[in-house]
Amino acid sequence: MFRCQKVEPSLLSLYDTIPMIVHVASEYRIEKIDRGLGGFLFQEQAVCPYDKDLGQYEKAVEFGRLFDISHWCFFLLFDGNTPIGGASVAAKSPEVHMLEGREELCVLWDLRVRDGYRRQGAGQMLFDSCTAWAKNEGYLQMKIECQNNNVPACRFYHKQGAVLSAVNEYAYHGQEGISQEIQLIWYLNL
Repeated sequence: MFRCQKVEPSLLSLYDTIPMIVHVASEYRIEKIDRGLGGFLFQEQAVCPYDKDLGQYEKAVEFGRLFDISHWCFFLLFDGNTPIGGASVAAKSPEVHMLEGREELCVLWDLRVRDGYRRQGAGQMLFDSCTAWAKNEGYLQMKIECQNNNVPACRFYHKQGAVLSAVNEYAYHGQEGISQEIQLIWYLNL
């Protein structure tokens, strides 16, 4: 049985041992109806499979250097003594633009599960721990970012009751290797 534990930032080096690999086999393509005024149509399309390593973009051990993490929360999920998953919730950090300057909003900054443990409830345990913590701390809404090439994450957040609220085709413009990805922003009322 898995064990989920809230941890201190001093354990973020252990957190970083859990890979953040997205196995991409399909993407959501967006068709704009009447140049967007008529809405958006999401269509899942198969792509040549590839792996995307999100860990190359940031390391959890650097969070404290980059942000005020005094109001953040970190969870590790263990199978015995082996860390198999992790999740971070960002809150009350003025330098985190995703928080929109709102005191009642938190951001699911990261959720990762080691290969071999996916589709066994590990992600659900981490997500439930994050939302329970956020509710207990008095946050009213959780914001979640993912990309159009992370279809499993999109399905997962939708299943949790999150609402897709923003689509930004140009969020990663000019960023090597990801400039064609589309940012999807979800909101979950807590």
